[in-house]
Amino acid sequence: MNRLVEEELNRLEAENEKRMNVIAQNGNEGLHYDDMTEDQQWQYVEGLDVTDAETVTDKAQARKKIPVYSGFVKYFPNAMKEVAVCSRIANEQHHAGKPLHWDMNKSTDELDALMRHLVDHTTDPIDDDGIRHITKVAWRAMAMLERILTNKVR
Repeated sequence: MNRLVEEELNRLEAENEKRMNVIAQNGNEGLHYDDMTEDQQWQYVEGLDVTDAETVTDKAQARKKIPVYSGFVKYFPNAMKEVAVCSRIANEQHHAGKPLHWDMNKSTDELDALMRHLVDHTTDPIDDDGIRHITKVAWRAMAMLERILTNKVR
């Protein structure tokens, strides 16, 4: 791993640790939904009918069924940090000088790109920009899943 990527991973890890401590102090489980309506958020919880989630108690119980931290962040902290670095580097490449964001219209061939990176991983694990191809596979897999879950598949 190149030195800049390693330094960025260390910086992100320190930031994440601070953020998780603040979240824990506030009693928040770290759930965050950017572009989804409230009703769409609850549709991800198994067995929950959105029309039945009218009370605060129902919604609070539904939120507790989504183990974002214990069922995802705690499982894959290093992978998540590496994918975050990949996002930053790609943002600098495609949107130099602009705030970090995912331009969903820029590249819509998630599955083809995923497979290209998977094939490239077998011959040379590190891409020209110093990021692992397998990291880009993970990014593309998450991007495709996000598109499917938000009905933004092209």
